[in-house]
Amino acid sequence: MKGAAIRPNAGEGPIELRRRELLAGGLVAAFIGGPALAASETPRKGGVLRLGLAGGWTSDTLDPGAFADTVTVVVARALYGVLVEAGPDGRPKPGLAASFEAKNGARDWIFNLRKGIKFTNGREFTATDAIFSLNARRGSDFPSACRTLASVVEIKKIDKYQIAISLAAPDADFPIGLDDPRLPMVPDGFTDWRRPVGTGAFRLERFDPGERVVLKRNPDYAREGRGHLDGAEILVLNDPISRLEALRAGQVDVVNRVDSRVAAAIDNGSQFKLVRATSSRHFVAAMQVDKAPFDNADFRLALKYALDRDQMVKTLYAGYGAIGADHPIAPNNLYFNTEMGSQRRDPERAAYHLKKSGRADAKIVLNVSELVAPGAVTFAQAVQMGAASIGVRADVVTALEAGYWDTTWLKQPFVVGHWRGCSGVTEMLAMAYAAGAPFNETHWSDDKFEKLLADARGEVDEAKRKPYLWEMQRLLREEGGALIPVFADWLDARHERVGGFAPHAGFELDNGQILEKAFLKS
Repeated sequence: MKGAAIRPNAGEGPIELRRRELLAGGLVAAFIGGPALAASETPRKGGVLRLGLAGGWTSDTLDPGAFADTVTVVVARALYGVLVEAGPDGRPKPGLAASFEAKNGARDWIFNLRKGIKFTNGREFTATDAIFSLNARRGSDFPSACRTLASVVEIKKIDKYQIAISLAAPDADFPIGLDDPRLPMVPDGFTDWRRPVGTGAFRLERFDPGERVVLKRNPDYAREGRGHLDGAEILVLNDPISRLEALRAGQVDVVNRVDSRVAAAIDNGSQFKLVRATSSRHFVAAMQVDKAPFDNADFRLALKYALDRDQMVKTLYAGYGAIGADHPIAPNNLYFNTEMGSQRRDPERAAYHLKKSGRADAKIVLNVSELVAPGAVTFAQAVQMGAASIGVRADVVTALEAGYWDTTWLKQPFVVGHWRGCSGVTEMLAMAYAAGAPFNETHWSDDKFEKLLADARGEVDEAKRKPYLWEMQRLLREEGGALIPVFADWLDARHERVGGFAPHAGFELDNGQILEKAFLKS
């Protein structure tokens, strides 16, 4: 899939072999060695942080409804605030809402807003602004795969600093779904996105789509422990070699989307540091369980046990990834089924299930396109090799990029998709595996799964909801139609003088919040 919420790596495309060899070889030496910099970790006020980022385009706008990639996400995080933030541990944390609580079995939610928060136009942030901001993003035209507001029935003002949100059905993950840069808090009645007014740590000075963004500190920013910088500058550098060259030459302080083939060299250098975060990003080879031969559970299991997942992590990500278990919950997730663990290659079990299926002579076609995400074809070829290892012929058909999403994905019985994942675990499960869900690539439909999903969404107690989520993962692994062998890491890099920049599983660049949190040590 193009990505849940934000499309990762979009537009960077495949890199020709010669350039990849240069990246993996010629630049590696530049990041090894050099004098170490002694600097304090104590946050220091002042300075301008320079970022060289992939994920900026001439079509970019500052309208959250049109956000497509990393640059606009980072800018939005700098300019605006959201009600709830996703913590590094995957739990919802206070944002512009100081606290929140569930009522009526997670069908209703109360949000208590921070007091003393000002917009950059001088107005105080209140419940009226929060209600306007959320209502402006409701409706079927809101282009987010993780449609947090889709189930909202009513948003009411309780008092100046408190709102109540009623849902059509219980949703224990509702608060964390509000950590979406496309749900910014703006003043009541605000519509002019060309002139942003927010509560973030910065004001906009210059916005040249696809080229450059300049930000200046917001003197009224009120979040304690954040907003250390005087300013920030983003240079759009979609070429991976140009990004690393700019970092090495001291033209920028931070870059994103480090090629995994040079990541180790950066991490071993003394002036440059890799910022690595495990994530929920994954390719999926989706088998439609109502189409032969994928309608046979043993045949699906045979393909799952045939995959050499350890080799796939090395081939796709040079080791910067994690082994998956054929469901979308990554090992770093607090709800990952640790009892079941990750899947591993087992040729004997693969052969057993293939024989039991009676489909050993099946010939299958795996459809893919590089439009899915960089590395998609390599992923498909790895799945093909796994099938071949147990005697199943799998042909890889590379579709024309222009029509893949419209003519192939969701239509052919065996396709490659790509997901960034959602903040809420039940949101991800509901979006791609609930019966009748529009993005249900595998046509998975199971009454037990549906009951477990409903129970999990209605339970806010972590200990009580864990068994529901663990059992759903077991069902998908043993009976589902998704081949999810590996998860990719986010890989950013920084100069050693940059502090306050931590790994975050949600998204690259500290979940896009780098400008709020980072500081310069010298």
